[in-house]
Amino acid sequence: MKIAFVGKGGSGKTTLSALFIRHLAAAGRPVIAVDADINQHLGPALGLTDDQAARLPALGAHLPQIKEYLRGGNPRIASADLMIKTTPPGGGSRLLRIVEENPIYAACARPVALDEGSVRLMVTGVFTEEDLGVACYHSKVGAVELLLNHLVDGPGEYLVTDMTAGSDSFASGLFTRFDLTFLIAEPTRKGISVYRQYKEYARDFGVALRVVGNKVQSADDLAYLRREVGDDLLAAFGHSDWVRRLEQGAEPGLSSLEPDNRAVLGVLRQATDAAFEARDPRRYTEQAVHFHLRNAESWGNAKAGADLAAQIDPDFTLPPAAAHVPAALDGTSQAAAGV
Repeated sequence: MKIAFVGKGGSGKTTLSALFIRHLAAAGRPVIAVDADINQHLGPALGLTDDQAARLPALGAHLPQIKEYLRGGNPRIASADLMIKTTPPGGGSRLLRIVEENPIYAACARPVALDEGSVRLMVTGVFTEEDLGVACYHSKVGAVELLLNHLVDGPGEYLVTDMTAGSDSFASGLFTRFDLTFLIAEPTRKGISVYRQYKEYARDFGVALRVVGNKVQSADDLAYLRREVGDDLLAAFGHSDWVRRLEQGAEPGLSSLEPDNRAVLGVLRQATDAAFEARDPRRYTEQAVHFHLRNAESWGNAKAGADLAAQIDPDFTLPPAAAHVPAALDGTSQAAAGV
């Protein structure tokens, strides 16, 4: 299952995505966490020190290696240099799975031990001095889009992405690559404005969007969200001393999270698992082709010096994953795992 957390800056999307990742890991589920935000805070939210987070390998720095691996033996792609962030898979392409070992994970994913369970973390990377003033951040998150286009995942296994703030993710097709998108909204006019903008942009692409209220401190806050968001409101996360301790540098165990707030994580997991039934591999593949053609026409063909539409395999559809719940990465059985 591919899950995105979005919201305005300061809404708490990184904190809630990290909590959800911890919740899944505590249940013994295999999880890949991806920090696709321009501000790289997911690592520290998962308990890494600033120095540890700074040493994480950047996906953007490994883009040539990622392209070469995913290209595989696809005869429609003459070389990895001709791949762009939207290049879809075709016959001969290598596909990724959540629970496997491959050169991309070896180079870019790092295990993070949590108080309950563990995850693999990948980050897009921050701007370097060479990037300032000349590079677009979307050139870095392009690696994430390529990975998601080539990912075959099933129920009971998760890739959770902390997206860039606001509606900036609409600058690429990345926003369509998820089974479910959680928009974190504070009970304020600014929080609701981001929700409305995101929903309007996503409407024509069938994006499954649910709102999670955050920093909800009163019945009036909850009533405001219900009035402004309606049926899109899934759950509301209240005041949390646990989160405050985490942000102050402590390492509280997940079991000590306030019961009401921990129940919210369970609601998110239920919604995530239910979204699997709505998955449409053909539409997912068609959307990848749609955005590839748009990018090819607007800039890709000129950059590559070739017609990138030729990379599209009309007979290819991303295969469905096997309908089974895999074992956890550490070997813990699903039957024995519990929250």
